[in-house]
Amino acid sequence: MVIFIKFNYFKMDKEKELALKFYQNLGKLFYAIAFIDNSVRAEELDKLKEMVKKEWLTTNLIHDDLKLNAEHSIINTFRWLDDDNDYDAETCYTSFLAFKRKNESLFTNDINKLIIKTARAIAASFSKVNKSELMLLAKLDIELKKTRL
Repeated sequence: MVIFIKFNYFKMDKEKELALKFYQNLGKLFYAIAFIDNSVRAEELDKLKEMVKKEWLTTNLIHDDLKLNAEHSIINTFRWLDDDNDYDAETCYTSFLAFKRKNESLFTNDINKLIIKTARAIAASFSKVNKSELMLLAKLDIELKKTRL
């Protein structure tokens, strides 16, 4: 019985670790959307915060135990990348794609729709969507449609 309980804790830790990585990679993606024009505006971060609270935390797609982790991980990853200034949008986007391709099962149709909705909201938050944002959104849309669940 003790071994079974320890195994479940181990399994839960692995699931939480994967969830944390998922949210961090969302932070990378949303940073890439905001920074694709080589500048992150306060409005873009504000829109991300709004979308996380309004859409991500109110959805039933995220288990209640992980909602606080989701909020902190997405926003803190975004902020860290913005403060660090060592990562360009393409590097962050490529990193997100590598994570997505390795973990396709996490990217359900509902999650993909929410990712696109959030990315579009960030891109439109400051003086509409520009050409570089539009191109990255199109690439993201194509990539997310590749997921077959």
